[in-house]
Amino acid sequence: MNNAASARAMLDAWRANGDDRANPVRFHLIDALDRRAGAYEGEARRMLDERLAQLLDAYRRDIDSMNVAAAKNDAARGPLAALVDDIEKASSMNETSHAELLDYFRAVWSKVSAEKQLRDSFAQVPKNAGPLNSSSLVHRSLSLMRELSPEYLQQFLAYIDALSWMEAMNGPVSTEVAGAKKSARKKK
Repeated sequence: MNNAASARAMLDAWRANGDDRANPVRFHLIDALDRRAGAYEGEARRMLDERLAQLLDAYRRDIDSMNVAAAKNDAARGPLAALVDDIEKASSMNETSHAELLDYFRAVWSKVSAEKQLRDSFAQVPKNAGPLNSSSLVHRSLSLMRELSPEYLQQFLAYIDALSWMEAMNGPVSTEVAGAKKSARKKK
């Protein structure tokens, strides 16, 4: 019974350390054999315990040799590679907190950007602008959107930014190009 308890404790310890991933198929085989051995007694149990001890020793040697190889590899790679590994581990552990942080910064940036665009629209309004001045109308409509629904204003301005960006990427359409396209259509 003592051998069975020590085998189970060793398997649990390896699982807790992540050593079960060194060779998952072999680890599963050892784990299954340990569970199955509990159902037997006498000579069959002794034979199963003997085989289990052999498999545990072989797996322990595999883990030890893997750890030695990893230590040599770390030493050969240098401190920069170790730092990169640490950063990767930390980033994978905090993946959800990174997403939450990214969402928070996007929301803050959207709000700050909307406020800046509102200030810019106000700066473009002439001092003696009439009620139908386009700059004045744009600023008043943006101000009303801000009062009624700040979230809508942020979405609207983000949409306008995207459209402006796409127009800048495509370049302005000159009147000559537009005229050439119209004449080409007429010829067809």
